[in-house]
This record gives sequence, C-alpha cells and structure tokens, in this order.
Amino acid sequence: MLKRIVQLFILIIGGTAGFIFIPDLISLLNIGGATNWLSNPYTGGFIGAIILFISTFWVTDYITDLIRKFEETLVKAPVTDLLFGTMGLILGLLVAFLISIPLNSIEFLGTVFPLIVTFLLGYLGFQVGFKKRDELSNFIPTSSRAVKKKEVEAPDSEGKGAGLKILDTSVIIDGRIADICQTGFLEGTLVIPEFVLEELQHIADSSDVLKRNRGRRGLDILNKIQKELPVDVEIYDGDFEEIHEVDSKLVKLAKIVDGYVVTNDFNLNKVCDLQGVAVLNINDLANAVKPVVLPGEEMHVQVIKDGKEQNQGVAYLDDGTMIVVEGGREYIGKNVEVIVTSVLQTSAGRMIFAKPKTLEKAL
Repeated sequence: MLKRIVQLFILIIGGTAGFIFIPDLISLLNIGGATNWLSNPYTGGFIGAIILFISTFWVTDYITDLIRKFEETLVKAPVTDLLFGTMGLILGLLVAFLISIPLNSIEFLGTVFPLIVTFLLGYLGFQVGFKKRDELSNFIPTSSRAVKKKEVEAPDSEGKGAGLKILDTSVIIDGRIADICQTGFLEGTLVIPEFVLEELQHIADSSDVLKRNRGRRGLDILNKIQKELPVDVEIYDGDFEEIHEVDSKLVKLAKIVDGYVVTNDFNLNKVCDLQGVAVLNINDLANAVKPVVLPGEEMHVQVIKDGKEQNQGVAYLDDGTMIVVEGGREYIGKNVEVIVTSVLQTSAGRMIFAKPKTLEKAL
C-alpha cells in the first residue's frame, strides 16, 4: 500500500512539473512543427507524469525503506520527546514565517534567503523543544503532567519492555495464559495484534473440526481475558504488509515497541533469541514451577504403559511429568513404590528415571 502511495505521489509531481515547465522548455528549444501540440500544458503534464512514473521502478523501493525506517524511529521515540520536539518545530517555523515577510520585499534576498531561514529556525526549534523537554514540562499543569509521565515511564529502569506483552497465536489457543493472568503473576499490558486475531479467525473458520475447535477456544480465551480478568488489553491494528509470516510480524512488532513476546512455540522462542527479542515462554514457566525431584527420593506412581526399551514402564505425575520405570513392565496397571535414579531436563520438559523399590531391596 505504501509503495502505491509513493508511486502516485511521484506521478502527481511529474504531471505538475510537466504542466508548468515542459511547454516553456519546448518553446525555448523551438522544435519546429511539433511545437504546436508539444507546447500544450496538458501534453507537458502527461509527458512529465510518464517520465517520473518510469523512474519509480528504481526510486520507489528506496523511498519506502526510508519512510519505514523513519516510522520505526517515531514509534520508538517517547511521547514527550515527539510532543515537545513538534511544538519547538512549529514555533520555529512560525518565527521563520514572520522574519520572511520583510525579506520578501528585498529583491536579491527574497527568493533564497527565506528558505534558508525557514529550514534553520525549524531545525533549531525542534532541537530546543526536544532537549529542553524536561524544563518545558514544568509549565504543564500537574494533573495532565502526571498522565504523560505515566505513559513515558512505563519501561522499567533498564528501558526494557514498556510493560507490553505481545501474545502469539499458540499461547492464546493453549489457554494457560488466562490462568496466569488471573493469578496476577503477569504484569503490564497485553497486546493482541490484529494479524494474530485474523489468524485465529481463519483457524476458527477451518473445515477441519480439530482446527476449528482450537480456533474457537482461542477466541473464547481472549474474550475471557478482556472481559473477566483484571489486566489491560490493547488491540494493535497495525500490520507489516511486506512480511507474510505471522511469527515474523510478531518479532518485528516486539522490536518496534521494545516489548516481550509471550509464546509456547519452541521455534518462535529460538527466532526471538536470535533476533535479540525478549521472550516469555509459558512452557518454561510450567517447567520452572514443577516440584523439584532429587535422586534417591521415593514416589508412589501408577505404571500406565510400556516404555521404549525392554522391560521399561511409563508413569506420569499429576503435572504431566513422565517417569520411566526400569523393570516396570510387569507393573503395568498397578501402583508401585519407586526410587528416583536420575532426572533429565529437556526442551520438552522434565523426565524422571526410577526403578521399583522392591527391586532396590532385592539388590
């Protein structure tokens, strides 16, 4: 969309320049019989528009990149910096306009000097407003200043996070985020991007029953978080049209707002680490709050099924932690006392290895 706007803008500039200058240029060059129709302003406008439109194939991408970088810089800047910088710019341009009025009457200064004054005073006004923002803020009434201060000081002392937690699709569908919010352990504002909502809606409208149920569950979880839980929820309606993958858009958004990505997607977690984006992984939290089990401890478990190796049995704790019981195949379907031999922490969770207590006594 931005690229089309830039092309249209260049097309209008080309048409305007051609309408004004090309007829005079044709008359100056005195191009024989062709001058009759080439000197027409509308023909000149058409020629100018075509010439600059052709140039857009080389220039547009460069201009759009500059605009996007400028946009990211503005988004990252604190509100007070933009506010006072803009006020200083407006004041500088106003002073430049007042100074330019008498200068216009001077023939040798009236053309170029007002442009120089406008640029110089506009720049100085912005710099003064930006660098003196703390002093200027003292002139703002206390009540309104308190509101602005709250918005600006949202980041922590290290400048990280701005209190924004950006939810991805997987963590919404998972549902545990609602329970975490209800306990009060997750602080700050939850940000739900519009493109995540669109992906959830697409999943909820799927012809596959399982996907449809997962999508609807995710929408129900969002509705619960927004209406029933004591947390701030904001919908980010921006988009990154040049990026197609939702995960890449999340990383881009987190970089712009300097926030955290909340997920339980292992691959997205790794991408965020590589990109230098802070991540809150629900699975890591779940693993962190599981009870610590040490070798030598005794446990009472029920062996559910065979293990991968010979004579192994598999049991589970209430939190889903897998227990591999050596020699536990003969105890399938039974409750048995086991002794922990080792604990293995993997990316998928915690795995406990144990052996029956009766076997330990026999040894």
